[in-house]
Amino acid sequence: MSRSLPHPLLTLFLVLLWVLLTNSPTPGQLAFGLLLGWLIPLLTRRFWPERTIIRHPLVLLRFLLILCYDILVANLQVARLIIRGPKHIQPAFVVVPLEVRSEIGISLLANTISMTPGTVSSWLSPDRSFLVVHGLDVPDPDALVSAIKKRYEAPLRKVFESC
Repeated sequence: MSRSLPHPLLTLFLVLLWVLLTNSPTPGQLAFGLLLGWLIPLLTRRFWPERTIIRHPLVLLRFLLILCYDILVANLQVARLIIRGPKHIQPAFVVVPLEVRSEIGISLLANTISMTPGTVSSWLSPDRSFLVVHGLDVPDPDALVSAIKKRYEAPLRKVFESC
């Protein structure tokens, strides 16, 4: 089963993504989505560095809901900053010490930060002990670090690393 279907969750995600992108849940589009969802993980399996095990799926679901909420709120905050003008913006680079060690966890954390408007992951230290994040408006750098660690890093550690 694992050789012919190396990443079943990715397959399911790709099928759903294909149906949503085509906006056409017809049998033909569903069949093509299934073909893509099966072929893409099969052809790319040698590029995957490690087998991903989701230890707490409900924590992952909660993380995704928090991320969607944070993206919505950050969009509104960035729009407000743009309307108020550049005088009210306090950009800063912030060093976020990392406790997460898995490649998938670090990658998801860096991408999560970059997906949230107003922040972007800028640099990962060679020893993977910290991540440099740029924030568009950072009046309190410690609060940003704390929020990233609590809202994003802690759930990712729980989901992808053994406790």
